[in-house]
Amino acid sequence: MRRHFIAASLLALSLAGAGAARAEPLTIVFTHHSSAANPFWQAVKKGFDDACAKIQASCQMTFLQNEGAIEQQVANMQAALARHPDALITALADNHAFIGVLTQARKQGTIVIASNVDATEGPERELRQAFIGQNFIPAGENLARTLAKQFPAQGDLRILVGVSAPGQNWAEQRAQGVINGLEEYKKANPGRKIVIDRIDSGTDGAITADRVGAYITAHPDTTAYFDMGLWHSSVARMLKDRGIPPHKILLGGFDLVTQVLQEMKAGYIQVEVDQQPYEQGFMPVMEVYLAKKFGLAPANIDTGEAIVTPDMVDMILPLAKQGLR
Repeated sequence: MRRHFIAASLLALSLAGAGAARAEPLTIVFTHHSSAANPFWQAVKKGFDDACAKIQASCQMTFLQNEGAIEQQVANMQAALARHPDALITALADNHAFIGVLTQARKQGTIVIASNVDATEGPERELRQAFIGQNFIPAGENLARTLAKQFPAQGDLRILVGVSAPGQNWAEQRAQGVINGLEEYKKANPGRKIVIDRIDSGTDGAITADRVGAYITAHPDTTAYFDMGLWHSSVARMLKDRGIPPHKILLGGFDLVTQVLQEMKAGYIQVEVDQQPYEQGFMPVMEVYLAKKFGLAPANIDTGEAIVTPDMVDMILPLAKQGLR
């Protein structure tokens, strides 16, 4: 169904022809919870920019000065709404912080689409008109089940789950999914001692490497580390610097940025989950266009939880370098 919607969207654009160029172009703002230093969001921005160019819209994506600073995101949203845009695309990483600003957006007739992260409960889910992004809990479960296939067949296991941004919806839901999958494995192996620990691993590569490194120093029997984002690439480099060989400590996480793919190719990261960031930038713009041009209601799109393994890296790496994956 999702692919059919994409095909219909592109067909509508081709039939519209010159109608895409309006006397007054659509104005679309995309706000989110990340800084420009985060390579994942550059792929989202490329999708956003490409879609805006196709419909000749006036668009702006606003980044944060500090990664995950929700109060800065709210301020960016308020500034954007003061210009009365046609649409606000935003990531709802918090269930409560955006209620007021989303209420204002809907009152002034601004289309609101959540992308990348959705609210898990409360008024924000009613105020946004669609969500385009990954279903985090199943994605976490899929990651855990896939990496668990590489766990040692015998002996005790110690597994660390890094919650990159405690309290934020994307990190908490992915972590819950990973823990669900690990608990499932634990129940299937009742005769083994399996320890599952959780830490605040941070959203800065150096900090993540330090925190996971400290855990490994205290627990040299660590079997695997799960990251809720892309920062396990820094953990891979830390393992390499310590002389720990590939596959000694298994690594898995999310997002196909170049540094993650390089560490997969080197053998340090075994499993990764793709959520298609280009699509998360591109498709919200298409939905805004269809809503304004034809009155079509924005629709939810699941951008997936595809599993990527090292044998797929050579095919994906050129696309990641272009900002397409």
